[in-house]
Amino acid sequence: MSLRSVALVAGFVLAALNLRPAIAGISPLLDEIMDDVGLSPAGGGAITTVMMVCLGVFGAVAPLLARRVGLDRTLLAGLLVIAAGVSLRGLDGALVLYLGSALAATAIAVMNVAMPGVVKQHFPSRINLMTGIYVSAVVAGAATSSALVIPLEHLTGYGWRGVSVLLAVPALLGALLWLPQARRGRPGGQNGPRPIGAVLRSPVTWYVTGLMGLQSLTFYVMLAWLPTIFIEAGLPAEQAGYLLSLTNLVQVGTSLAVPLLAGRQPSQVPYVVGACVLTALGYLGMLLAPTTLPWVWMIVLGVGQGATFALSLLIIALRPANSATVTALSAVAQSVGYGVAALGPVLFGLLREVSGGWSAPLTAGLVVIAVQTVTGWHAGRPATLGR
Repeated sequence: MSLRSVALVAGFVLAALNLRPAIAGISPLLDEIMDDVGLSPAGGGAITTVMMVCLGVFGAVAPLLARRVGLDRTLLAGLLVIAAGVSLRGLDGALVLYLGSALAATAIAVMNVAMPGVVKQHFPSRINLMTGIYVSAVVAGAATSSALVIPLEHLTGYGWRGVSVLLAVPALLGALLWLPQARRGRPGGQNGPRPIGAVLRSPVTWYVTGLMGLQSLTFYVMLAWLPTIFIEAGLPAEQAGYLLSLTNLVQVGTSLAVPLLAGRQPSQVPYVVGACVLTALGYLGMLLAPTTLPWVWMIVLGVGQGATFALSLLIIALRPANSATVTALSAVAQSVGYGVAALGPVLFGLLREVSGGWSAPLTAGLVVIAVQTVTGWHAGRPATLGR
């Protein structure tokens, strides 16, 4: 492998690693942020809500940027804007906290949509491998940032503001590595007919969007409520936190391995159905026996959720015939998908409040997974968009 190829892969992986820390790094620091800035619990929760809304709304900008400046320069701009956003929210005041979070999330939304197109453009013969690497890097970035922000705060003594600014460092490093590629890239990298009309008219698009949105919903529900479910079932808070870390850690390996296997086949249906079944088993374990071998349920859940996330992005990269159509499909699937996902934790919590327990919300989650399985079955069948 040439030095240029090594730099391309390294820049790509580092870009992927930056797609979650700005979001995942907020949760461990949230109590401190609320005390320092003077936010209510609702105001603190609104930080993540604002970021989720931006993920759903601004991904649609990515195809426009890709057509105007090219995918490579779009990715570079995204890394620079992430660095600016996390730095801005470290300044004083609630307004810049929300504004910086929104700015970082907007850049992440654009990069989320652009990354499958980058895979198709630069690695057309290794889509399954590079999708696995990219997705596992995204998951690893989330797990690492949520685990390290508190130790970094204690180690540096900077407080939450300084730690937030430190999150800009990997984004700037990624931009530095990606700069040569962006300079070589063509300004109008995705010329030709606009594929969005054909993408919107295709049933495949809406099956893929359904899979992306519903798997995101079931994931973010667990991210928001899993520790609480275990705590209310009788487990210590510390153990509940470890169980969340375990299920996230399992997803790193799964999201790397599954695209390598599924990408070799013309149909991804068996993998999608298998992943959905495992996710359902994880939910079912928490519903029926949350304190009996909870680590088993978390491993099963992690394998299922890691696989469905990776398969969603793999299918987005595989189905279209070219990178422009990949970007258009990615924009629809991820914008609508994250919009759907943003409702999940709120509705799950509301159902918990109305029903007085977790049986109704977890049962509703199983119904969502059943619908996810049906949409995934259709999305996983061989098809080509934009030929």
